[in-house]
Amino acid sequence: MKQNSATYAAMAQELAICTRGLTKQFDRHIAVNDMDLEVEMGEVYGLIGPNGAGKTTLIRMLATAEDPTTGEIYINGDRLLRDQSNPTLKRRLGYLPDDFPLYDDLTVWDYLDYFARLYQLRDPRRTQRLHEVLELVQLTNKRNSQISTLSRGMKQRLSLARTIIHEPILLLLDEPVSGLDPIARMQFREIIKTLQSAGMTILISSHVLSDLAELCTSVGIMELGFLVESASLKDLYQRLSRQQILMSTLENTDALVAELKNHPQVQGWELLPSSGQVRVDFAGDEKECATLLRAIVAAGIPLTEFHCTQEDLETIFLKLDHKQAS
Repeated sequence: MKQNSATYAAMAQELAICTRGLTKQFDRHIAVNDMDLEVEMGEVYGLIGPNGAGKTTLIRMLATAEDPTTGEIYINGDRLLRDQSNPTLKRRLGYLPDDFPLYDDLTVWDYLDYFARLYQLRDPRRTQRLHEVLELVQLTNKRNSQISTLSRGMKQRLSLARTIIHEPILLLLDEPVSGLDPIARMQFREIIKTLQSAGMTILISSHVLSDLAELCTSVGIMELGFLVESASLKDLYQRLSRQQILMSTLENTDALVAELKNHPQVQGWELLPSSGQVRVDFAGDEKECATLLRAIVAAGIPLTEFHCTQEDLETIFLKLDHKQAS
């Protein structure tokens, strides 16, 4: 049974983001379909899905840049009203789209000062805030440089500084590390961790799932406008990620494979020709993993590697995507 708006509002008081029946339709195409999304306060929530899944449309609706066709949105317990501009609520949001333009002829300081004035920050707080965000994004030594002279990574950090200049409580990031090199991505990740530790709620979409696995407390997986999975990262790993063990031996692998067949928790194995390792799918816990190791050693098999790991977020996503497709 559908609950009424008053019930939703009461539930939403404890959430940073709460949507009910959120739908966006463009002509005959439904980009976001009847979505119920819940994001706890203080979370870093990762949004995953292929191109065309509806991630950008969802983020634009949350950022008030796009009106929903139907449904309700609550931000920190306040309902986002379609027929009003919601100026107070908008001032509590920070939105970084994947294609926001920079003004190359401005200096870094003047660019940030311009946006701080748009958000009606007044001195001395405005100047103090500019120094704070420049230090956070590690651009203090570039404050007098023209934006045209910055690297791509610096420009993206500057865009993030612009997005948080007004101290939002909710940060919405759409593909913020697209096109960045590994060092620039690492710098961006560290900034996000700092913002989360300061209590900010962050929703971030990205195709770089290794970054999301390091940053996020929860993830949502979208497919064709539907939210097909939403869970804490820990829960997702427990339910959908198989434990794996990588093994190597000084001898050929025949004896090792023969020993593996004696253990019921071993669900399968695969020889990795490039490395000579054996990858084992294992259903047991840590204690049973230790028991397996002792049995292999007792059998006289000279192991050089025994490493327990889990399937990563990318593997989980691909499995879910394949399941949806079939």
